[in-house]
Amino acid sequence: MTATELREIAREIPGVEGAHAMKKEQLLEVIKKARGIKEEAPVEKKEKKGAETEAIIRDLKQKIILLKQEKEAARATKDKKKLDVLRRRINRLKKRTRKVAQAA
Repeated sequence: MTATELREIAREIPGVEGAHAMKKEQLLEVIKKARGIKEEAPVEKKEKKGAETEAIIRDLKQKIILLKQEKEAARATKDKKKLDVLRRRINRLKKRTRKVAQAA
């Protein structure tokens, strides 16, 4: 909600004066107190990825780069079977990097 909407709600509450000069945080406190809403604990932020997971991701991405180079070589020789295999391997490694990053 915007501060103006919160001010309108605060004006309707009896005993609240000076709602027009309050900031959003103050308005929220007054409205919560008047309506009996308890303050929830703030959501904890996720910790940053550890050095181990970053190293794993880095290794996987290096493998992807090497496979892409092989894929270009296979494309030059027009080896369709090898192209298909390399495409799938690259795809699998990309999925694995996303999975590792999400798990961290």
